[in-house]
Amino acid sequence: MAITSYLTVGRDGSAELEVKKSRFLCAVARVGDEAGARGVLDQARKQHWNARHHCHAFVVGPDRSQVQASDDGEPPGTGGAPILGVIQGRELSDVVAVVTRWFGGVMLGTGGLSRAYGEAAGLALDEVGVVRRELQDLCEVSVDIAAVGRLEHDLRSRGARVLGVEYTGDASLRFAVPPITRAVVEEIVAELTSGTATPRVIGQEWVDSDA
Repeated sequence: MAITSYLTVGRDGSAELEVKKSRFLCAVARVGDEAGARGVLDQARKQHWNARHHCHAFVVGPDRSQVQASDDGEPPGTGGAPILGVIQGRELSDVVAVVTRWFGGVMLGTGGLSRAYGEAAGLALDEVGVVRRELQDLCEVSVDIAAVGRLEHDLRSRGARVLGVEYTGDASLRFAVPPITRAVVEEIVAELTSGTATPRVIGQEWVDSDA
């Protein structure tokens, strides 16, 4: 079955946790591929060069097919795995979480480490929020300039996302709409233009909507 929606983070952000004098700083970012995730990791290493560990995990793709986690020198399974567990537990994708740790001099044990890394990731994800990404039809329609303002309003009221307007004689309006509501949008355009204009589907695009 084709995937038409998935959850991801609402924005980039971070959160910090202290456990027995050890600092855990989690940076979360939306990424589109593995290269983007590695870029966030590299940035954390450069920015926090004095930290001992930079554990991370990422999940990429609408089907959450690209997955990776790293303990970065922590005991196996105590860093990357709990971070990944939090991401997967919330069914998120296109997201990387990097938890940078400064050792505070007190050993936390494997259980303590796992809890701290997971909690830091959870706090950061709470901070950035969640949005749903939907695969929508990308459409374009040309109408008289005098009608474009009303059309924009009517499209937005029916759940379409207006992406832009170009003025070349007429107004060429581009918008994204869920496939199941495209017929309603076509009726709106036909009514407003007395049947002289019809939206053209020019592709598909992933669009943020409410989670």
